[in-house]
Amino acid sequence: MSDTHTPDTTFAALGVREPLVKALADKGITSPFPIQVDTLPDTLSGRDVLGRGKTGSGKTLAFSIPMVSRLAGELSGGKRRPGRPVGLILAPTRELATQITAALEPLAAAYDLRVTTIFGGVSQNRQVSALKAGVDIVVACPGRLEDLMKQKFVSLDAVEITVLDEADHMADLGFLPVVTRILTATPQHGQRLLFSATLDNGVDKLVKRFLKNEVLHSVDEANSPVAAMTHHVFDVDGVESKRKLVERLASGTGRRILFMRTKHQARKLARQLTEAGIPSVDLHGNLSQAARDRNLASFSAGEARVLVATDVAARGVHVDDVQLVVHVDPPAEHKAYLHRSGRTARAGSAGDVVTVVLPEQRKDLAVLMRKAAIKVTPLRSTADSAHVLDLVGDIAPHVTPAPKAAAPASNGGGRNQRPGGAQGGRGGQGGRAHGQGGGARRSRSGGAGRPRAASSTGGGTRTASAAGSRRRQG
Repeated sequence: MSDTHTPDTTFAALGVREPLVKALADKGITSPFPIQVDTLPDTLSGRDVLGRGKTGSGKTLAFSIPMVSRLAGELSGGKRRPGRPVGLILAPTRELATQITAALEPLAAAYDLRVTTIFGGVSQNRQVSALKAGVDIVVACPGRLEDLMKQKFVSLDAVEITVLDEADHMADLGFLPVVTRILTATPQHGQRLLFSATLDNGVDKLVKRFLKNEVLHSVDEANSPVAAMTHHVFDVDGVESKRKLVERLASGTGRRILFMRTKHQARKLARQLTEAGIPSVDLHGNLSQAARDRNLASFSAGEARVLVATDVAARGVHVDDVQLVVHVDPPAEHKAYLHRSGRTARAGSAGDVVTVVLPEQRKDLAVLMRKAAIKVTPLRSTADSAHVLDLVGDIAPHVTPAPKAAAPASNGGGRNQRPGGAQGGRGGQGGRAHGQGGGARRSRSGGAGRPRAASSTGGGTRTASAAGSRRRQG
């Protein structure tokens, strides 16, 4: 079954209430996707559901619609109470939690339901204030949520519907013990919906323990590639040839996401592309939440055409009309390849995926592509190859980068100054695994510490640190 709209079926025919149909139509969504067609009759009737759908399949609405519909209907409990939500959605990363909230809020507004988002890496004060004011639905990352539970700011004893999204990714991040404790704190009679691409790494144990008489709905095989993607493998002769090719791939007019293995390399490439006249921003785990939000907003608005990211962005970041995903560094395993690639060709749209391969990487990539069930013939490539120029299309106008701000003098013991740019802060997991909430943590670097070179990425400036300076780790 392909991930395209199903024009012969309407949301109303599936039992979706009229206010929600209108809210969806106001967002330009008039036809359901296959996973929504398959799951909505069961989820709207209160059944537990195990949904298996590949990235970009439309599963966010598959659980958001029944949650709002049932909480506004047969499960409505009158006046909302401080710190006692009736709906709970768990997501592995704060990016995904934010994306879910953005999709959920227009539906919740149709019934005056209040939604709040909880994740680590930022102060908890606003989240606590929202809970105290009363919320209906909480979208949360496990670590911070458990922290707030321990502090008695939130209780899950009134939760009627619980959703686990990207459960396999939670397992990969080590969150299953935290998730288990959270689910245990919800009422046994509540409805539970679990969405996961695979059932390995302990996800099957969650299903057996917490889902009751669940209905399995699977759209395409787990970890299967999206049909609307066109995959390319570009072989290069060496590092310099790769650098020129990546710059050419980034130079087109449409949005591009470039994936790197490390935070340092993502930051470096974003700076290099910006200096070459291609406005770029980075996204990785060392950015504060404010910096991540700012960089994503710049990319979404088109101010930056290129997002250079580590795997923190491989799930949950949905920006419309990403034309090209480039694996500048091939990922370590096939699931990461598919999730990275899923940033394009989402929900029926088309897109291209390029993997750039050095000679020493060719053997490992061949194994990875075989596991991902992708058949593609590698092409020897340079920045001027005809097939590369054809893929890139029109070249975007050169944008002169803003001049770098002068680095202020350091007194040898002060904190790094990072005005406006990527700021320190652990990210991606919305809290630490095994119940540790995300929060600020500082480390001291001694005289042997490596100073940071000044760089400009995503509109900000990083200045060199003195040997004995402190730097924020998040």
